[in-house]
Amino acid sequence: MTDYQQAYAQATGHPAPANAAQLTPLFAAIASGQKLPPRAQQAVALGLTAHTLNDPQADPPLFAYYHWVLRHYFAGAPLNELSARLIGMAFTSANLFKTELPQPLTLNPWQAAAMQDHPLVNQRAVVIENNGVFVLLLQRHPDWPLIAQGGNDFNPTYVSLIQRLEQRGVQFAYSGDLDSRGIQMADHFYQLLQQTPIEVVAALQQPVDVASWLALYGKKDPQRTRQLQVTTPLYQTEMDSLQVFGKFVEQEQLLAEYERLIPQWLATK
Repeated sequence: MTDYQQAYAQATGHPAPANAAQLTPLFAAIASGQKLPPRAQQAVALGLTAHTLNDPQADPPLFAYYHWVLRHYFAGAPLNELSARLIGMAFTSANLFKTELPQPLTLNPWQAAAMQDHPLVNQRAVVIENNGVFVLLLQRHPDWPLIAQGGNDFNPTYVSLIQRLEQRGVQFAYSGDLDSRGIQMADHFYQLLQQTPIEVVAALQQPVDVASWLALYGKKDPQRTRQLQVTTPLYQTEMDSLQVFGKFVEQEQLLAEYERLIPQWLATK
C-alpha cells in the first residue's frame, strides 16, 4: 500500500496532519475502485464531520492532505462516488409526480408552472435537507417519495411547488442536521406551510428523538450549537436541547434511524 503520509511529507516539506491516518481506509477504497457514497457520508463514516472533505475551513490541514493525495494519485480517472451536486434554483424530487422519466426529477423555474397541477403518485413525501443523504436514500430505496431541500436553498421554484403541493393535500415530514442552522431551516420550512400540523412535519424529528440522538451521536462544537431564533415552540425545544447537550448531530449520522422511521411514517394513514 502506498504510504501517502510519507509521500506528502517528502513532496511538500510539511508533515501529514495528525489525523491523516483516518483517511487511509478511504484511499484504499478509492484505489480498489469501490463505489463510494456522497463525500459527506464518506467523511462521517471515517469519524469526521460531514464537511471535512468539502470545506477547506472545516479542517484545513486534513483538507489540504486529502486533496493533495487525490491530485497526485487519483487524478487519472473520476472518483467512483455518488455526487451530491444538484442543480440550483430548482425543485428536485423522487416518486412524487406521475411520470415515465427516470428519477429523481429536477424541475427548473420554467417548468414549475406547468407542474403545479401535474398528477401525483404519492400524497406523502420526506424532505431531506442534505443532497448527499437524499441521493443515498434514493439509491437504497428507489421507491421512496423524497424531496431534496438542498440546505439553505429555499429558492422560488422550490417554495412555489411546496406550497402548491400542500394545497393539493401532500403531507411533508422534514429531516435535517441537528445543529442550530439545521433546526432553524426546519422551522423556516414549517413557516412556508399553511395547513400541515407541526406533528406531521416533525414526525421524523421529534424533540424526544433529538435529545436521544444528541446523547448517542452528538459532537461538540460551540459554533454549531449556538442559539438561533426560531418561531415554532417545538423547534425552540430542539434548539434548547442543543444548548443543554452542547452537541450537534449531522444528518449523515442518522441513516439507520431514517431507514427505520421513514417506512413507518410512509405507511401511516
